[in-house]
Amino acid sequence: MPKPALLFQQRPTEHSLRKVKSAKPRWQPCNASANLAANSFYLVTGRRLDELFQVLPQVDWFDCVVAENGALLYWPNTREEQLLGDRPPAAFIQALQERQVDSLAVGRVIVATWKPYETTVLETIRDLGLELQIILNKEAVMVLPSGLNKATGLKAALERMELSPQNVVGFGDAENDLAFLNICALSVAVANALPMVKEQADWVTQGSRGDGVAEVIDQLLTSELSI
Repeated sequence: MPKPALLFQQRPTEHSLRKVKSAKPRWQPCNASANLAANSFYLVTGRRLDELFQVLPQVDWFDCVVAENGALLYWPNTREEQLLGDRPPAAFIQALQERQVDSLAVGRVIVATWKPYETTVLETIRDLGLELQIILNKEAVMVLPSGLNKATGLKAALERMELSPQNVVGFGDAENDLAFLNICALSVAVANALPMVKEQADWVTQGSRGDGVAEVIDQLLTSELSI
């Protein structure tokens, strides 16, 4: 059985990134072979790529980035960007601006703002008759084409790498992580995760945020945890 791929659902901390860096020389990029070379690291995030590059210089340490909450794949090794959905309609963006939706961010596919604008966003989608959905991430309000989420983005990345979700360890902390955590062989909620995430996870770490991720990586590296 291939060793597990690791999924990070948010911007990793320096601690957890050091764990990735220490493991990478021993784990070559994943090629689905049945040995240690099958380990790989993925970052699954709601952030836009331009935003991610500003806050995470170590993006190249990952084999793939599932960005924009599942709407965009980025392959650091080749700098390739793969859109998994349509660009947001210009009329939709204009309508949100006219309705004074504040802190509006537009990505390649995703449109994002913050609570309490979810009602205005939903009314705009309805008024324009668009096939769009709202996904919440704590206080963040994200708009994507219907059917797109972190799980569909992850599946697209794994299919390209010829991997199964049954060889994946996933980490999450918010409601938008549940979709992809539910398809992982081992779902991990870090200590600061929302109660609903902890309830559905297979494993709850003692550490919060990146410390929780590093906690599980340590056990994987020492073969104390298997899936």
